[in-house]
Amino acid sequence: MTGAGLARAIQAAAGRRGLRSGTTRQRVYKWEVEGVIPDPESQILIADAFGIPADLVDPHNWPDWLPAGVIPLDRDDSTVPALREALRTTMTRSRRTFLSAISGAAVVSLADSWAAAAPPARPADGAKNQGQWVDEEVVRLLEDTSSSLMTQATEQRQHTAPLLLAYLERVTDLIENSRYSEPIGLRLHGLAAHLAQTAAWHRFDLGRHDDAITLWNAGLHAARATHDHDLGAAMLGDLAYQASWRDDPRTAAGILKKALTKARHPAAQSLLHLRLARALAAQGERRETLRALTAAEHFLQASSSDPKPAWCAWLGDADLAVDSGQCLLDLGDTRRAAHRLIGEGSALLPRTRDKTRGVFLAYRAHGHLRVSEPEEGAAAATEALLLAERIGAPRCVQLVRNLVPQFKKYPTAEGVPEFLHAAAA
Repeated sequence: MTGAGLARAIQAAAGRRGLRSGTTRQRVYKWEVEGVIPDPESQILIADAFGIPADLVDPHNWPDWLPAGVIPLDRDDSTVPALREALRTTMTRSRRTFLSAISGAAVVSLADSWAAAAPPARPADGAKNQGQWVDEEVVRLLEDTSSSLMTQATEQRQHTAPLLLAYLERVTDLIENSRYSEPIGLRLHGLAAHLAQTAAWHRFDLGRHDDAITLWNAGLHAARATHDHDLGAAMLGDLAYQASWRDDPRTAAGILKKALTKARHPAAQSLLHLRLARALAAQGERRETLRALTAAEHFLQASSSDPKPAWCAWLGDADLAVDSGQCLLDLGDTRRAAHRLIGEGSALLPRTRDKTRGVFLAYRAHGHLRVSEPEEGAAAATEALLLAERIGAPRCVQLVRNLVPQFKKYPTAEGVPEFLHAAAA
């Protein structure tokens, strides 16, 4: 809805009450951009325009009573609306401010509804649509090209990110407007889910967190239409990872516990348990953390005999080692075991996972600082910073720069002045 569109909706809401509203696009702009608070009467009309019950309006709590910003899983045909919303929010240049913030509680609620919801009444089937028929050749072409785009290294993806969204928009058009068989419909919805997931990670790396949430939400809807519970759990697992990254481990744990209720593949369960362990460790839950790590190791071993889903095909011993070491550090264990695990895991990473290597190096630097080893920490932090800058991963750069205050305690230690200079550049 544009500013003018919202103004018209508010005017219509007033008309239904036998009233007239003077709301214009300019007034909406003042609410959105300049931070002007609508009067209580206008807030009632805004609620009406969005279909929100009037008794939920709290004029003293503007704008927190507004909708959460995610499309709910409350009907079988929610995939296209969710995809359209994600495309709209990621492709528009002017961001709405009072509707853009998405709370952790809203995402946990989404995870809860996914865990409780039954699959759609029937799998994706576009036979009743009015458009042209889509055959397997077209879908295969889209899948092959999209796969090439989605598997690009991080430093190359920054050049082709617009193509991902263009492909997602085209696939959404086909789902909504074309005719296709049930098997083709399942493939189109699966492709939409994977494209949305990859685009979400790109937005996450750029620090555009709400954009990422709407894309992962869209991917969750598309995955649900395929009846692929593991693919849906993948979207929730990514949302949880984002929450942990944003220092909200409680939200992350809440999402992951719901995702685990439907995950089936051992590799999917391993990754979800590993992320749950990180969230629990950040909260100081030692017993539950160790239990989650044991489960992650068990399921990782069990996954060796079965091809892993594409979205977690990268999961391996390196991830288990590093995240286990970081969990121990978060729990206050500064013994050599934690540092050894992080070092061993980092060494196991292939060169194709440089973004993950940068994150692991930052963890390693932080671990060295925890035991007053600034020299080793500076070497790891400098390597992580240069790598993150080279591949174009702003969130990884910020992760390293967050260590600057701790390094300033050791201004004369070997390598620290050089790291501080590089971080300030």
